[in-house]
Amino acid sequence: MTSIPDKTAEEISAIYQIHKDVSYGTDAEQNMDIYLSKEAKSYGKNNYTIVFLHGGAYYLSDKSAEERYIEPYLKKGLNVVNMNYRLKRGIPIATTDLTNALNFLKANNSDYDLNLNNIILTGFSAGAQIATNVGLAQNNKSFPDKLIDGVTIKAVINFSGPVDDLDEIEKIFIDFDYEPFSKAGKALFPSDGYAKKEVVSVYEPITYFDEKDPSVFLWHGGMDNQIPPETFVDFTSKLRKNNDVVSYIPDGKHSPTEKELKSAYTKIFQFLDDLKNK
Repeated sequence: MTSIPDKTAEEISAIYQIHKDVSYGTDAEQNMDIYLSKEAKSYGKNNYTIVFLHGGAYYLSDKSAEERYIEPYLKKGLNVVNMNYRLKRGIPIATTDLTNALNFLKANNSDYDLNLNNIILTGFSAGAQIATNVGLAQNNKSFPDKLIDGVTIKAVINFSGPVDDLDEIEKIFIDFDYEPFSKAGKALFPSDGYAKKEVVSVYEPITYFDEKDPSVFLWHGGMDNQIPPETFVDFTSKLRKNNDVVSYIPDGKHSPTEKELKSAYTKIFQFLDDLKNK
């Protein structure tokens, strides 16, 4: 991907067919935008299907709010899916929707002709947790949401998404001095009081991490006030030297600046180039 020059806005407009607000379920929030590129097939092993999930504490925001995360992929001419998921109903429901969407794409792929054996799951914050959890859990029989045959996750790209200690993050959100997030904290695992560890561990990516998992690219900031840097320590200690990449920004916050994002995508496209040799 590093050898492919970025396309101009005019070139992007010329090569993409865009399907807006495609429903993958019966709920109004179960919809996605599908960007189909005329050039993607020519990329061979780099013909990735990018599936992106927005952040917002599983409580707010929308796929249209974080398009800066998909723009670099559109500039490369890749097929991209930018999806919404059900909000304000807890992490388990939101997580199920990624599997719902992927299974919908497989069942209806005659309409889209996507390479679903070469999927890159990615997201920011809450969306990154969902992407990472589903990506790492699919080879574990205990995980409740199953992908149908013909859907293969090649890698996960995580921007500031929780990977461990969701019980601690739940408490941080509940105590957060911003009402939407404090409400969100109470809705992460709807129940009386704080969720138990055995409940939250089902949705912690670290629970499923093993040698057979897809490659992982993780970006996180040392000054993140929403997802504490220390919650990444155990997870990053398990990363595999030849498979995974950590981009740790000591003075980075929860959301990357434009400069940090540009730098991250330089590393991400090298990461994607390296995948084809694995």
